[in-house]
Amino acid sequence: MRPLAITGLGVCSPLGIGWEAFREGLSAPPGGAFTTTPTSFTAAPHPGLRVAEINNFDPKPIVGDKGLRNNDRLTRLLLVAARLGLEHAGIKRDGAFTALGPTEVGVCASTAYGSLEAIHELDSVARLEDPRYLNPARFPNTVINASIGYVSIWEELRALNATVTNGPTGALDAFDAASLWIGAGRAKAVLTGGAEAMSEGLWQAFRRLGALDEQPEGWAPGGSVSRGLRLGEGACLSVVEDLAAAKARGAKVYAEVVGYGAAFEPAEADKPMVHVSAAALGRAVRSALEGLDRSAVAMVVSGLSGLAVTDGPERAALAESLGGVAVRAPKAWCGETLGAGGAFGVAAAIDWLADERAGACAVVTSVGFYGNASALVIRRPE
Repeated sequence: MRPLAITGLGVCSPLGIGWEAFREGLSAPPGGAFTTTPTSFTAAPHPGLRVAEINNFDPKPIVGDKGLRNNDRLTRLLLVAARLGLEHAGIKRDGAFTALGPTEVGVCASTAYGSLEAIHELDSVARLEDPRYLNPARFPNTVINASIGYVSIWEELRALNATVTNGPTGALDAFDAASLWIGAGRAKAVLTGGAEAMSEGLWQAFRRLGALDEQPEGWAPGGSVSRGLRLGEGACLSVVEDLAAAKARGAKVYAEVVGYGAAFEPAEADKPMVHVSAAALGRAVRSALEGLDRSAVAMVVSGLSGLAVTDGPERAALAESLGGVAVRAPKAWCGETLGAGGAFGVAAAIDWLADERAGACAVVTSVGFYGNASALVIRRPE
């Protein structure tokens, strides 16, 4: 892939709102963001309920309150992350463009289950009350690319707008897509990353699948025992630009994206519900590092979540392709954020590389549920 500069980060996470708050949260011991009493949905008391949410999330101090009434939680998370990212990159200030212009900035971001909240809401109204009581202004939220579309409308971004729906690997895949579009002249800067919102439907779905860790203590993704995941939420958008162009406009470069790889390995059986491939991740990592100095890799920022069916193959692939390199698991702080997981991994890699002296690069990895896997290489700016 063509080298990209990350010139700004918009982070809306359980660790805090904004880049500096996110960094401060990562410096604390993991686990502090998880709650047993979420404010994002009302659920019957359950001893195993532990999620990482943005408690009492309020977007109004960042984006104002006009036009928010019918936006769902995912859209509000994305609007906050987009505003913060554009201002962090010096492209906007107080909502107005100060560098580049509306036709030069686009959005390419990921979500895995972004429309679930609205679908669940409208279905509940239709079944428990009457279809006549459906709010038509809420219906657009049932379309999975609506929330990212609202980012362009809200911020007046007239370049490309794309939603990646590729499960947990989607946010890393979005960086490669942004690179292609910047190379093709479709935009000079692209808000890139992912978002996922907490909802009762999402939590109940993973709970009924038996995928959640419901023990009060001892949960540690990346540890020797994987007994289940804990869900998280948030939006993380990096502003990416052509490296030379970013330097020419005098932008601060927080990191460089210098490699990407993706692979797919089909399941042997016909229709397994979940298929996670160590072989696919190994190929993705090798592809991402092609032409780069492997000795410069300081760490792997992994997708380890605490779920055995995904953690086992990921550990095996990393041991085979990058044995001896330290492996970190940001989901211990943020939870499993699905379509946003890779984006938070990139943000964590940038923070951790700033204090790393053993090497200049981090490999960010993610495995999908269907045999797909992706890897991205992040380098400290030279």
